[in-house]
Amino acid sequence: MLRAKGLDKRREGGVIWVAPQPELAKFEQDKEDARIAIDNRVDLVTDYIQINYHSAEAIFKALTEAKGIGNSGNGGSSGGSGNSDKQENGFLSPRGMIVADERTNTLMVSDIPKKIAQMRDLIKVIDRPVDQVLIEGRIVITTDTFARNLGAKFGVQGRRIGDRTQAISGSLAGNSSIINDGLVTNEGLNVNLPANTYTKSPVGALAYTLLGANFSLDVELSAMQEEGRGEVVSNPRIVTANQREGVIKQGKEIGYVTISGGGGLGGAPTANVQFKEVLLELKVTPTITQDNRVFLNMNVKKDEFDTFLEVTDYGTVPIINRREINTAVLVEDGQTVVIGGVYEFTDRSSVSKVPFLGDIPFLGNLFKKRGRNKDKAELLVFVTPKILRVAKAAN
Repeated sequence: MLRAKGLDKRREGGVIWVAPQPELAKFEQDKEDARIAIDNRVDLVTDYIQINYHSAEAIFKALTEAKGIGNSGNGGSSGGSGNSDKQENGFLSPRGMIVADERTNTLMVSDIPKKIAQMRDLIKVIDRPVDQVLIEGRIVITTDTFARNLGAKFGVQGRRIGDRTQAISGSLAGNSSIINDGLVTNEGLNVNLPANTYTKSPVGALAYTLLGANFSLDVELSAMQEEGRGEVVSNPRIVTANQREGVIKQGKEIGYVTISGGGGLGGAPTANVQFKEVLLELKVTPTITQDNRVFLNMNVKKDEFDTFLEVTDYGTVPIINRREINTAVLVEDGQTVVIGGVYEFTDRSSVSKVPFLGDIPFLGNLFKKRGRNKDKAELLVFVTPKILRVAKAAN
């Protein structure tokens, strides 16, 4: 009914005002203009707000970039510049200014008292300590090796002197020595396939020698079995604030030489020393959820130096074994989870033998060498986040 008659209403407490719409609109506009005029006549005051748990520069940026919020929308100076052109000024009044001092982490605000009070209340909400997270990682590398080698050395040496002198040994040089000097040589092994070892430990052996007037028979059986088990545990730990990236690394740099220059223009080659990082690194950004869980965006890296690769005329370069996991997981507070793992298994069998002779049953073992090698390696990465309630303690 009011709209049909061009009227409108406003309620103030228990009173309802009814008037033509243009009249009410003009009344409200005049009231707002009066308020703005009063604010423009109020003397400006300057206040210094100390920022404790945040960055003054970040809060300054947030307050000045929020255009048209908390003011009349027809602005004043921008973020401490003091210009007279009409610009929106964030949470300040059109005449307000704000300056951030990074050295003392302080905000200097110049505005009417009402706006400064609002600014203090707003900063009190923003400038609060945030919870921290302790992230504990555990990198476990387990190895299990098994190797077995069976081998034999077999040699026959002898000579026959007569109208046709004959000799037998393991090589022509050995035959020549036996014929000319009548000596038993070290080159008399017809089969030389001994067992070997992956460590510096000596190989067990059993030898038999039969020596006659014009011949000798040498047999040596060797065997070796090795077993090794190892475990490498790395335990990086880091504390970082909520939604802040934390990085911890430990390792070394391995130097190697590179050659530059020495091209077709006759320049002399120049040796340069460069370094390669071999690191244990944990990089993580935690986010605490409302249900007291932790979302982890993390990168775990475990490098190991393997060996140097020989490059002819250029020295050596390092070979690095890399293990790296890049993932994002949601974990309960204090819970330990496995975020990744790699399992490797190698089984190798080898036989070295003399053709035909090595295939003779039983006796063929004197003409062959057998090897068996098994390697197992497993990499597991565990992570445990623990929330440190800093915000509640501060409150």
